[in-house]
Amino acid sequence: MDVQDVVVIGAGQAGLSAAYGLARTGLDFTVLDGEVGPGGAWRHRWDSLRLSDAHRVHPLPGMDFAPEDASRPANRVVPEYFAAYEREFALPVVRPVRVSAVRSVGELLRVETDRGDWTAKALVNATGTWNRPFVPHYPGVETFRGRQLHTVDFPGAEAFAGQRVVVVGGGSSAVQFLLQIAPVAAATTWVTRTPPRWRSGPFDENAGREAVALVEERVRQGLPPRAVVSVTGLPLTDANRAGIESGVLERRPMFTAVTPTGVRWGEHEEPADVLLWATGFRPAVGHLAPLHPRSPHGGIALDGTRAVADPRAHLVGYGPSASTIGANRAGRAAAREIAAFLTGSAAAPGAA
Repeated sequence: MDVQDVVVIGAGQAGLSAAYGLARTGLDFTVLDGEVGPGGAWRHRWDSLRLSDAHRVHPLPGMDFAPEDASRPANRVVPEYFAAYEREFALPVVRPVRVSAVRSVGELLRVETDRGDWTAKALVNATGTWNRPFVPHYPGVETFRGRQLHTVDFPGAEAFAGQRVVVVGGGSSAVQFLLQIAPVAAATTWVTRTPPRWRSGPFDENAGREAVALVEERVRQGLPPRAVVSVTGLPLTDANRAGIESGVLERRPMFTAVTPTGVRWGEHEEPADVLLWATGFRPAVGHLAPLHPRSPHGGIALDGTRAVADPRAHLVGYGPSASTIGANRAGRAAAREIAAFLTGSAAAPGAA
């Protein structure tokens, strides 16, 4: 049985950052990626999402990211950059590989996939959230006779021409969808659980650190991480200001029920042809279940990037590192910690 030092699961921003760090340690590692090509979740973003409209994509360590045309679709620009990065640093990415489970086998970890098993001394999990869209349940939702879509299914604004669309969710994606759909739809309605918190002024380094600290504390306690917008707020851009002034971004509270032909608040029903659930995602960590990483609070408690329940496993792109800059930092930190552990310069943690 061939044993590697490290297996990295996922070749998005966090996984590539970890791979870059591991390559500089001299450790033997492989990156397993479920996609058919480079780009991670960016491959699946909707065509109308331009790079200039996306959250800032921070450069991966060791290679600048300075595209000449920020008006191009993000789902092309970022995968091109990731592909160039993998080539530049000759990163050992194997794809497509679907990981089904990670199990403890004595002192080692066995990564089970649809292309055989890998065995390693340590693991970096960088699987993100895109494969786990979340749709909350409301009474009557199964009776709705129109279309129901999630962010992952967004086909572009033209698909909603002449239709009455209810957009559910309080994040940036919901706002972008509304601004794109409103000019072609018959009507749009925006509903959220809590009122949107608009943020004026720059989101500077201090604000970023404060936001990360709030998420980090939840993860340290083993609580499920919250959506980024819950701590950062929504940027009050010129486009968003115009949406507020025009009434497109006029928020309504969550409906109490879904009907066959719309949504209802008490006695009032709003007719709808489409329910668009921009309700976020959950971490894609089901394959780690055999390691029993979850705390009694429902999340995975981390010490830095290391899982408290099994310190051989590191999670990057999870909780406080679920952003491009956070993923970069977490990937490098995980590589350093694993190298220290495997080379004996740190106390070896025992298996859970």
